[in-house]
Amino acid sequence: MDENIFKESLSVSELNLKINEIRSEIGKVIVGQQHVVDLLMIGLLCDGHLLLEGVPGVAKTLAAKLLAKIIDVKFSRLQFTPDLMPGDVIGTSVFNPREGSFYFKPGPVFSNIVLIDEINRSPAKTQSALFEVMEERQVTADGFTHMMEYPFIVLATQNPIEQEGTYRLPEAQLDRFLFKIEIGYPTLEEEINILTNQQGKTQNELLNDVQKLLSPDQVRYYRQLVQEVTIDPKLIGYIARIVNETRNNPSLYLGASTRASLALLKTSKANAAIKGRDFVIPEDIIEMAAPVLRHRIMLSPEKEMEGISPDELIRNIIKSLEIPR
Repeated sequence: MDENIFKESLSVSELNLKINEIRSEIGKVIVGQQHVVDLLMIGLLCDGHLLLEGVPGVAKTLAAKLLAKIIDVKFSRLQFTPDLMPGDVIGTSVFNPREGSFYFKPGPVFSNIVLIDEINRSPAKTQSALFEVMEERQVTADGFTHMMEYPFIVLATQNPIEQEGTYRLPEAQLDRFLFKIEIGYPTLEEEINILTNQQGKTQNELLNDVQKLLSPDQVRYYRQLVQEVTIDPKLIGYIARIVNETRNNPSLYLGASTRASLALLKTSKANAAIKGRDFVIPEDIIEMAAPVLRHRIMLSPEKEMEGISPDELIRNIIKSLEIPR
């Protein structure tokens, strides 16, 4: 047996054990939502920004705080409002009267994990301030470039119900989010467990019980490991066909971009790795299709009137394609 293959399998098993440990630690605070936790971990392993959508009170903000707590890194939170200016996000130049010159004062986006609450509450000018920092991991101000620390992830939340006073995110910005994670209500049994376990405890007390399990160096190592997960050329073709179908589907006004194909490839590898495999299977791709594509496609007005959801359309596309084996 090739020694490198043996080492790779051993390393993936190590990652699988670490992910199970993280699931257990997060489970101290968040009951259920296993799929959400896995998507957060996959987003971390793929160095991707995440958009979390759900009604108020379903632990969107808490999930972001937990991610920062698990990895020993800095965390900052911005509450987007209609009067927020770009300088309030990325920072601004401040005059120093003693030296008679300006210096750059970094904004709250200069952190490792940045939570942006209700990203669709701010106008386009403020939303656009995130474009460069999300794509390039840097901020340019007054002709100088300021790099972000490693790792750097933006987690943004939005409420799908309350749309009054909101500004829809442009497609170009939505495309920069690796996943759109939909967080729903807990089941009755999960809600009873939440009430039982968390009575008499504040959120800070719950977070203090969570241990740090990852260092930035470990994150870098695991990200490299995920890139080395193998995928059969037939499955690469399968990913391309899924994305291509979104561009030719009469029910869609806008199909997915090439960035979506790359995201589906990377996340499928990470999905395999957290399950202890060093190779991708079709089920990895199918599981990742909806979170990767749901915010990157736009339904035709007729289909929106019929009440068809993006997830339903993605499932229909997958059913129409032959699964390579």
